[in-house]
Amino acid sequence: MNDFQAIADRVEIEALRGEFTDAAMMRDRPRMAALFTPDGALRMPNIPVELVGREEIRAGGERLQSQWDFFVQTTHPGTIVLDGDTATGRAYIQELARTLDGRQGLNYAVYHDRYQRTVEGWRFAERVYEVRYLDTSPLAGTAPRAGTGPAEATAAPAPAPSFADPASAERLERAAAALRAGGFAAEILDDAAAARARVKDLVPEGASVLTGASETLRLSGIDDDINTGGRYDAIRPRVRAIDRATGADEIRKLVAGPEFVVNSVAAVTETGSLVLASGSGSQLPANAGGAAHAVWIVGAQKVVPDLSTALRRVEEHALPLENTRAQQVYGRPSAVNRLLILNAEPRPGRGTVLLLREAIGY
Repeated sequence: MNDFQAIADRVEIEALRGEFTDAAMMRDRPRMAALFTPDGALRMPNIPVELVGREEIRAGGERLQSQWDFFVQTTHPGTIVLDGDTATGRAYIQELARTLDGRQGLNYAVYHDRYQRTVEGWRFAERVYEVRYLDTSPLAGTAPRAGTGPAEATAAPAPAPSFADPASAERLERAAAALRAGGFAAEILDDAAAARARVKDLVPEGASVLTGASETLRLSGIDDDINTGGRYDAIRPRVRAIDRATGADEIRKLVAGPEFVVNSVAAVTETGSLVLASGSGSQLPANAGGAAHAVWIVGAQKVVPDLSTALRRVEEHALPLENTRAQQVYGRPSAVNRLLILNAEPRPGRGTVLLLREAIGY
């Protein structure tokens, strides 16, 4: 092989590695898959992921990217060792990422590569991803949202939100408008006392009602009104009276389809989504659609800008507080084993969100 051919091969292989990063950043998975030989492999033992063949690489990549809130990858040139129509090499990677479930971090990694000359040009025969350093500390920055101009995109990162402070009147109005656009009924009330009175208007006497295990309901008195007042066919006292060892199926049916579910949420976004978290998941079917009607009472501190912030609120704020409560009440820790995200209500009017101007619950 002459020197000119070797230089050309090195340039093409370096371009191949750059094309991989560009396809990842642009979320162009078909283009990324085409950078591999038909039987090429992408292996990431740290995740762990092993994808063989272009179709697996395309489909697997789409599954990964569907979890991203944002992702930034930078490739630094490494070694290339040519051997006729094959070559080996390494590329050095720096990545910043945050997923929709709140996982985030900075990592440095190495791609150990095998390359193959084909009729299409140089292609990856194999890429093996090795993480060398991982920092999962919360990232201070944010990804600019749609419509963000250059000035905003280059501004200093906003301070981390306080998940305990009430949202402003403007943010409450924005959340209420987005909820209504998604088919929810949404009302803004002054305080928990107003919500307590409004629940009595919304839930008719004698209706079967399931309440969630909610500090908002407990502190507001709504839990007592429903479960001890005798006005309703309260589901939760009936569940507590059933032996869990022998009556699990009966409990499941009772909590899945009441006439009403009355609950709170872990977060509501200014884009109109409700986020509920649960350790057991038992209360989620009724909230998701099993109940004919739903009423959610939401303190002002639970309003957040977007879904990624909502998921951070669940992990960083609500879970530690709920964990403390669970240890005291049940003698065991809590966990976010189930997440329910309601982005819209397909049966307009089924769900009512009562947004409070005061903070209550957690």
